[in-house]
Amino acid sequence: MSRDRFPQRIVCMTEETVETLYLLGEERRIVGISGFTVRPPRARREKPKVSAFTSAKIDRILELEPDLVFGFSDLQADIARELIARGVDVYVFNHRTVDGIFDMITRVGYLVGAVQRTDALVGELARRVDDVRERNGRIADKPLVYFEEWYDPIITGIRWVAELIEIAGGRECFPEKSRASLGKDRIVADPMEVVARDPDIVIGSWCGRRFRPESVAERPGWADVKAVRGGHVHEVKSAIILQPGPAALTDGLDALVEIVEHWRRQS
Repeated sequence: MSRDRFPQRIVCMTEETVETLYLLGEERRIVGISGFTVRPPRARREKPKVSAFTSAKIDRILELEPDLVFGFSDLQADIARELIARGVDVYVFNHRTVDGIFDMITRVGYLVGAVQRTDALVGELARRVDDVRERNGRIADKPLVYFEEWYDPIITGIRWVAELIEIAGGRECFPEKSRASLGKDRIVADPMEVVARDPDIVIGSWCGRRFRPESVAERPGWADVKAVRGGHVHEVKSAIILQPGPAALTDGLDALVEIVEHWRRQS
């Protein structure tokens, strides 16, 4: 198949496909991005912003004449439906796991014909993740980690975050909730349930808002949580952990490892 048969004009409605295409050296194909895109920083300067997360400028997207639009999750289903009805090819990813991130990277790369570079990138990322997993798998002392994706109501971490916490050497505080794909199904209705589980580490990553570690101790009853008493309340920027793409496997995982190792040094 000749190279010009692959998509030439791609709109990415979430960040992870943007980052993937840039890492593969295929950024010239991108003609529009999400306004929430921050990785790589140059993408915001180079590409027009045509969508948020649950909304998009349909007419602007159509003006760009894309031959493929990438989306993510059921939350973009209505946007995808309208674009499809207007004759646009749309590919919506719906992954929620670390393996799913690798699958997404592979599919994006293969869809643009960058097979060898994609295999090399996936191999490099997989070795990196496997090294961290193997190193921490030998350590018996694993802290209980509470990850907070939102604060009102309290929403715990999604599955790829829970898996990365385990890879980084911790134990997920709410493993039974992490498998739920929708935020509403990961709500902790009673904040005292977190207190009852008494995590060793608290990590906040509020999408679109700065996490304030000091506010955790102000919550009724939370001052007695081990993480608060020991000063193990941290923020991980949402841009490197809440996007199911390469950043979560690199900077996001690194941040989790650093937090867990800091806990071990202080314990």
